[in-house]
Amino acid sequence: MEALDTLLSQVDPTKPVVVLTGAGISVESGIPTFRGPEGYWTVGSQNFTPMEIGTWAHFSKHPEQVWCWYLFRRAACHAAQPNAGHLALVELEQRLQDRFALITQNVDGLHVRAGNSPERVYEVHGNGDRMRVGAGYREIQSIPMGVGYAKRGDQLLDEQSRALLTVDGHLARPHILWFDEVYEEPLHRSDSAMEMALQAGLFITIGSSGATNLPLHAASAAAQNGAVMLDINPNANPFSQFVQGYNKGAWLKGSSSQWLPEVVARIR
Repeated sequence: MEALDTLLSQVDPTKPVVVLTGAGISVESGIPTFRGPEGYWTVGSQNFTPMEIGTWAHFSKHPEQVWCWYLFRRAACHAAQPNAGHLALVELEQRLQDRFALITQNVDGLHVRAGNSPERVYEVHGNGDRMRVGAGYREIQSIPMGVGYAKRGDQLLDEQSRALLTVDGHLARPHILWFDEVYEEPLHRSDSAMEMALQAGLFITIGSSGATNLPLHAASAAAQNGAVMLDINPNANPFSQFVQGYNKGAWLKGSSSQWLPEVVARIR
């Protein structure tokens, strides 16, 4: 812990602490990662790769199938509870206030449910409790209460379809950034998230595989501006590889529940 304290002593106390979370932080809450053996990419008896079903192209051809998949996943997210890692980040925000920002790739909503404020949580990949309607699907709304969930293998019920219909008679779409789409500030607050990364005095990555673009760019931007870097992850990944060769970085090998309470306790 002495090495960690020495590293944290180099953090500029006038700059924000920016945290980036991936699916790994929610594993301890019982939500499998996308690409792990318990991943979700199955509808009925059909198996898909993430790049097949999690796309606008697939939704445009099979919207009801995609909605069933997301409503099945939504049930798992709602059954999960925030873990010690999530709660540590709530404590960190309470202490730092406007010097805190949380960029998350997760769409499970657990950070806000744990107590982090929505305005400081940048959900750059969307939110599983939201849908988009209107011309070009630009308007974000909450999924209606009556939509409920789906089980593995279910088909979309008539009442679910009716609840998801927009005024023009088309199905709304999930508010999720798909694999064949790009980040847009009005929908994903992606530019705002990058701006926070550029300002960071301390940048912490947690449970991310580094498989998407914005997290990698955000970490790179923080490092180029001299931020202290920490990666919390039980498995090697692009972030852990980078911080081990960075003179102001460290890989804390383990889970967020194991490390985050310790790290938060040591941040001024």
